[in-house]
Parts: sequence; C-alpha cells; structure tokens
Amino acid sequence: MTRHIQHTWLSLQDTTDPLAPTGQTVRWGVVATGGIARTVVRDLAMLPDAALQAVSSRSGERSADFAREFGFARHYADDGEVPGFERLARDPDVDVVYVATPHAQHHEVTKALLTAGKHVLVEKPFTVNAHEAQELVDLAKARGVFLMEAVWSRFLPSMQRAFEIAESGELGTVQWVSADLGFPAPKDPTHRIWAVEAGGGALLDLTIYPLLWALGTLGFPDSLTALGTLNGDGVDEQNVLALGYSGGQLATLTSSLLAHGPRAATVAGSAGVLTTVGSINNPKEIVVRRGWDPPRTERFEPVGRGYVYELREVVRCVQQGVAESPTMPWAHTLNTMRLLDGVRRQLGIRYPNDERVAR
Repeated sequence: MTRHIQHTWLSLQDTTDPLAPTGQTVRWGVVATGGIARTVVRDLAMLPDAALQAVSSRSGERSADFAREFGFARHYADDGEVPGFERLARDPDVDVVYVATPHAQHHEVTKALLTAGKHVLVEKPFTVNAHEAQELVDLAKARGVFLMEAVWSRFLPSMQRAFEIAESGELGTVQWVSADLGFPAPKDPTHRIWAVEAGGGALLDLTIYPLLWALGTLGFPDSLTALGTLNGDGVDEQNVLALGYSGGQLATLTSSLLAHGPRAATVAGSAGVLTTVGSINNPKEIVVRRGWDPPRTERFEPVGRGYVYELREVVRCVQQGVAESPTMPWAHTLNTMRLLDGVRRQLGIRYPNDERVAR
C-alpha cells in the first residue's frame, strides 16, 4: 500500500477564525434530511458566506419541514420517476451540494450532481467500494468541479495539532499507534447502521476515525490483518485492524457496535507519547509526555459542533476554483476505500453495490 506524505494532512487554511466572512457567497444544497444532515446544516448556517439554497428528500413533507426549520429558499422531493436529488441538481442557483444519504446511495446521488456540474461534499464513507470512488473522482476531473469526502475530523484544530506534534519530532520516531471507537447500537434491523443494503456495519460507519490516527501519523500501511464479527445478515458488528509498516511500526484499531470503549488514541514515539481526552473524532484535550518529564496538556474548544472547519474548506476551494482539497485530496480517499475493500475481503463483507461492480 502507498505511504502518504505527512504534510498533506495539515490544513492550509487559517482555522483560528473559521467564521470570518470572505465577501463571496456560496449557495448550498443538501440531499437528505436525516440526523447528520441536521447537525451539519446547523454549523453550515453559522458561515456568513454560505447561503442555504435548496434541500431535497424522497418525501415532500420532510423536505418542506427541513427547509422551513433551517431557512432554505427551496425544497425538492421525488416527483413520479424523478428523484428529488435530480430535481435539486437542475437548480441553477445551487453551487455546491452536501450529500448526507445512507452510504449505499452516495455513488448514485453524487454522480447525478457531478454530471449536472455541481460541486459536491460527500458524507463519509465516500462510497461503498473503491470502484465507485474511482468513478466519481474521474467524473469530477472530467467536469472540472470540486469534490471532497466529508471527513470532518481531519479539519479540527485538535486533530491538526496532534498530527503537527507527531510530524515535528517531539515524540521522536513514532513506533506504534492505537485508537478505538465504539458504542452499543440498538439492534434495529431497519436502521441503516444494521442494514446491509445501506452499507451498514462498524467498518464503514466507525473505522474511518481510528484509521485517521494511523494514517495521519504513520501513513498508509504496507500490510493489514483484519478480524471481525459478522451478524446473520453479514453486517460487521465489530472489527480489529492490525496495520504493519516496513520500518517496523504498528497500529491497532478497534471499532464496535456492541460495546463502549475508551474512545482514545495513543501515538507512541521513541521520545514521548501523545494521548487524547474526549472521543477520538473530536478530542477536547491532547496530552503530551516527553520521556519522564511532566505531561503537557493542550485544550481545544471547537466552533459549533466542529463541522464548520471542513465546511469552510469547501467554501474556500469553491471560491478559489480548486478541484480538490489539499487537506482531504482524492488520493487519500481512493487509498482509504481500497484499504477498506481489502478489510472486507478478509472479513467476508459484501454489499449489494458490489454486485453492480461485478457485472
């Protein structure tokens, strides 16, 4: 697997004031009206140069209620055989669209938006498999539009600072990393997190966060071994990934829909160690201990729920005519999807979307 260049993980934007106005309005559309869409839109509304232009849903009632609650100018829904997202894609007053549908719908929805010439921010995971991801990246290139996976944690000041410390040499040579994220999800087979047709399971929903800590400090691995537990529907309930590197470094990553964990990350180096306080996808504190010296604690208080940083990056890139974010470039998304495909092969996880690729 390809190792990445460390500095590309560090944001090129000024995160000290993500709400500073730029004077150039970017008009947003949103596809889907579920929980993550509501959370992200609350942060999006905080940006002075973001206009809430249009929202779409399969249901006319849901899209109308969402538009009324958040102040969107227009709302769309399925109309006969025309999906709401296609109607939104035809709206000439929408510049960029945030896709917040279940994972398995990301490819279809994003493809329609890119084809219509819209800039797109796609909720993580980018797609269900690497083949779908490559198709979307190729289409964005061909259409000359912006496209980014919404891995919001990569843009947080706390995460940026942790990667900066690891790269600075303060910890010496990083030798091992551990990270976990888990919670007992109610066993509701109708919920997307347990639905194989939606791309459910711990791997696509949670693993990206522990994986960020390994990729941001050690890069993409040279070897990977996966263990996991699948339920009767073929959905992974929990998994453990062991990453190996040619220099002898190791990373162990755990994701679970069955149990609570410490939700902590540790980056261990030859000269010191970094640990997190607060969930690994939004750490509120970073504790650094060099050798036997007293620990140093750095504290962070993100703006809003923490999504404003990635949203500001999208606005910046669209305003400047940049097709991909240097902090979340296409190569990292594609390599991550290939890595997750490799995990799924080891665990025996298959989704209906994979059948389309096989055909």
